[in-house]
Amino acid sequence: MREELLSPENSIEDQEADFELEGLGLRPACLDDFIGQPELKEHLSIILTAAKKREHPSDHLLFAGPPGLGKTTLANIVAREMEVSLHTTSGPALERAGDLAAILTKLEPGDVLFIDEIHRLNRAVEEVLYPAMEDFQLDIVLGKGPAARSVRLTISPFTLVGATTRTGLITGPLRDRFGLVARMDYYEAEDLNEIILRSANIFQVDIEEVGSREIAVRSRGTPRIANRLLRRVRDYAEIKAEGVIDEQTAVDGLKLFGVDERGLDKVDRAILKAICERFNGGPVGLSTLAISVSEPAETVEDVYEPFLIQQGFIMRTPRGRVATDAAWSHLGIKPPDKASESSSNLFS
Repeated sequence: MREELLSPENSIEDQEADFELEGLGLRPACLDDFIGQPELKEHLSIILTAAKKREHPSDHLLFAGPPGLGKTTLANIVAREMEVSLHTTSGPALERAGDLAAILTKLEPGDVLFIDEIHRLNRAVEEVLYPAMEDFQLDIVLGKGPAARSVRLTISPFTLVGATTRTGLITGPLRDRFGLVARMDYYEAEDLNEIILRSANIFQVDIEEVGSREIAVRSRGTPRIANRLLRRVRDYAEIKAEGVIDEQTAVDGLKLFGVDERGLDKVDRAILKAICERFNGGPVGLSTLAISVSEPAETVEDVYEPFLIQQGFIMRTPRGRVATDAAWSHLGIKPPDKASESSSNLFS
């Protein structure tokens, strides 16, 4: 059995926890409450303050980065800072141009429209979005064939906030229409520690600073994972440690759920073992590697590889994935003798 404990994707439990946070009224409601991303916060503060001073909608904003870093939270903050309503949808949900038109015509002046996974927008829908973003105009085609005619409607000025995990899949014309394209970085352990302590206070969890730091360093730089690990360690502490999360309780709880001291889970270690043991350290192709660990190639590439590369465990090369010395060391496996390996290849 494999648990997606360290996947940054938004699970049903994560959504339920988000609703709980909103119900308690303690989800970050303004930029001052938002922890981490200091450079982005400063940019947003200037843009939003200037827009409010001019009494105009803010420029369109695009937040890019891996899942779980707070893109949706920032969209909520933008709407609250501007004191307007937030309308939320996603790229896959907008199948036809009419779906987008229905939303745009209902917007009040200054409202924020948040489109998650904007890189998955249908091309026909994207074409409708261009004049709406630039001129606040909506081109509607009535009829079909030779009798078809185009009608231009004026819509209320609005701010579009887009979120994407795949910036490269967004077309140039769409990307160029955003006033700010912000790349969100993985969080430092200090910021994650602050987030965990804040969440623990919300959930009324008795946690010590050293226990919080132990969770933070294993959270892969992602707040969503940090909160998920906190909930699992909370469960462990309530059953095994009288409800108090100290350093040892955090270590034991995370070990029970298969999270090691570097933040790697079972799938991460399976990927490293496959490269090192089955393929002699690589290079090995993505599809072959994915089959060897029984995971879809897209999952390996998008969910697991970024963290393993960031931590220096594997490298991408033109010939495939290669394990680094850090991977061999972490697994406690002696790497093969490169000299003898190369000489044997010459005479094979």
